[in-house]
Amino acid sequence: MLRMKPIRVCMVLCAAALLAGWLPVARGQASSGSGKPQLAILDTDIGDDIDDAFALALALRSPELHLLGVTTEFGDTDLRARLVDRYLAAVGRTDIPVAKGVETPATNHLTQAAYALREPARAHPDAVPFLLEQIRAHPGQITLIAIGPLFNVQAAIERDPATFRQLKRVVLMGGSVYRGYDKAGTSERQPPSAEWNIRCNPAGLRALLGSGVPVILMPLDSTQIHLPVPLQAEIYAHGSALTDQLTLLYHQWTGTKEWRLPTLYDPVAVTYALRPELCPAQPLRLEVDDKGFTRPAPGRPNAQVCLASDEQGFLRLLLSRLTQEASR
Repeated sequence: MLRMKPIRVCMVLCAAALLAGWLPVARGQASSGSGKPQLAILDTDIGDDIDDAFALALALRSPELHLLGVTTEFGDTDLRARLVDRYLAAVGRTDIPVAKGVETPATNHLTQAAYALREPARAHPDAVPFLLEQIRAHPGQITLIAIGPLFNVQAAIERDPATFRQLKRVVLMGGSVYRGYDKAGTSERQPPSAEWNIRCNPAGLRALLGSGVPVILMPLDSTQIHLPVPLQAEIYAHGSALTDQLTLLYHQWTGTKEWRLPTLYDPVAVTYALRPELCPAQPLRLEVDDKGFTRPAPGRPNAQVCLASDEQGFLRLLLSRLTQEASR
């Protein structure tokens, strides 16, 4: 009987798995082996819910990431860019470029508009050319962390699909596979929902899944993590420039409500880029309908999907990062 050394067996099995489509290509899954920070761009609809502000905070406090820029998504993208301008200026990170995304109709209320309007208006570059220019400058190296409706992604694919394919990977918050939005005020799980980011632009996710770029999806199944009141108090009382911005934005989001519990959907996507073991992903094939439902389907996987996350590990990481001293 022919015997193969363990390393050779592993190589053969991994090669077979790649050919079968059950493992992501290396550029999509592996973190930087050199110890250098991963290059990343954050694409966000910051200013509505509060979780985008926490996602940006986590990215800023994570030395594993080097943010090449922040691009804004959905509705009044210029006002969202002004919000990011003020946020970054307050924490001493005006070195990070901010680009405004594709403006779209929007009926939802930008809850943190007053925060943004305190920042002087200025010209911002357009997000789609900015994204494509960064990819050309760093082919195969950029992780795009997408935490809003995918209008910028869709436009970039339509404008230059060959350049877009040179992204290392896209990690996004979006979709609902087996678990929908929990029942309001409870942790009672509901059937799959048309999740907001995908419902606003189903065509964007269809374009992304067909783009040839490795996609890692954080759906409602793994991202409905609530920030308990004691941890909120610890963060808001920390008193750093970063946590002060979160405090201001939190109170604009809540309005007159007291201690509303944020659901930290978007920071889970950032967490995957740093600590994938906290949200292990598995290969699935997803189909996206015109209402924004993301349903599992037979066939070759087109995404890696996290269906359950380590919620306590995530909260420990978030708290430790947001209450540590800034490092660049």
